[in-house]
Amino acid sequence: MIPFSPPRIDEKIIAEVVDTLRSGWITTGPKTKLFEKKITSYCNARTTIAVNSATAGLELVLRWFGVSEGDEVIVPAYTYCATANVVVHCGAKPVMVDVNPNDFCISVSEIEKAITSKTKAIIPVDMAGFPCDYDAINDLIHRSDIREKFTPNNEIQKKLGRILILSDAAHSFGAYYKNKRSGSLCDITVFSFHAIKNLTTAEGGAIVLNLPDDFDHEELYRYFSIFVLHGQSKDALAKLQKGAWRYDVIDAGYKANMTDILASIGLVEIDRYDDDTLVKRKHIFDRYQQAFNKFEWAELPIYETEQRKSSYHVYLLRIKNINESQRDEIIQRIFDKDVSVNVHFQPLPLLTAYKNRGYDINEYPIAYNNYSREISLPVFYDLTDDMIDRVIDAVVRSVNEVIYA
Repeated sequence: MIPFSPPRIDEKIIAEVVDTLRSGWITTGPKTKLFEKKITSYCNARTTIAVNSATAGLELVLRWFGVSEGDEVIVPAYTYCATANVVVHCGAKPVMVDVNPNDFCISVSEIEKAITSKTKAIIPVDMAGFPCDYDAINDLIHRSDIREKFTPNNEIQKKLGRILILSDAAHSFGAYYKNKRSGSLCDITVFSFHAIKNLTTAEGGAIVLNLPDDFDHEELYRYFSIFVLHGQSKDALAKLQKGAWRYDVIDAGYKANMTDILASIGLVEIDRYDDDTLVKRKHIFDRYQQAFNKFEWAELPIYETEQRKSSYHVYLLRIKNINESQRDEIIQRIFDKDVSVNVHFQPLPLLTAYKNRGYDINEYPIAYNNYSREISLPVFYDLTDDMIDRVIDAVVRSVNEVIYA
């Protein structure tokens, strides 16, 4: 069976993790701090706080910004549940909007229709690693008529003076938009380093700050570093200094810090990311693109344009003129040929948690249409050319068996 997306675990990663274990320091410490600095440099951003998941990072940012009951946060209907779950956790309402038919990204025109005086944040999602149209989103929230709708509820919101753009870039570490990397495209970006991501730390994520100049990013780094550790004024490393045992808890924070064991994996991954990882993933995407371009039934994903370049995270193949049931049958036949595939994602209104909150998939026809015809193909570092050929063959035969049976 060809797996879908196993992590790359080689001797370099094993050696770095072992080095951490032998160091005697396995929780948040020097390797986590180094990893944060490397992310900041890589993204050309202001500062970075490593966390234990992208989900935690998104919620921490919303809570820092004061998002709470009565507020609204705009999210795409087509995303993983975490994007909306964090809004619900804060007591606010996720306002779902439809996506573009071509690139799966959030529709800017639909965002504009959804903005009200209750809107506090927008969470664009870089689906499959392809960046959203950030200039259009940023221009929208800076427009005078949109700024006039913004109703701040606290000093941080007054300081920003507009809707916060919080990018869910779980898929797009290393992506480019107009020659700028993901992480530097809006106010705050949150990455995921989960086991299936291009750059993994097993579990983990990062909050990358790129707020306007009147925000003190060093102060924000200190705040978030405390907020991710129960609001405790000193982490374990700082408390080890002579006579430094006493600490304070300045806020009811969360337990969301990254550990040095996890950061060890990330340190190896980030150093070889551009010249190795992304090169291999692009090769896989290109092989798929060349193969499926021959078939009239194949709707190929957009992953490179003049202005945007994907991180090649998920290859989103769509089959033309089929329904959801036919798609499911094709997937089953591919699995029967010992190839693992997936679907990214079930739109939020299809999920019980959101159907029960009154969301209706019929209000998001593009999201449903994209989903109902989509099959995600394997993309991982150790996928060989022979394995790629097997994937292609399994997909082609399975589509033919269902469509032309």
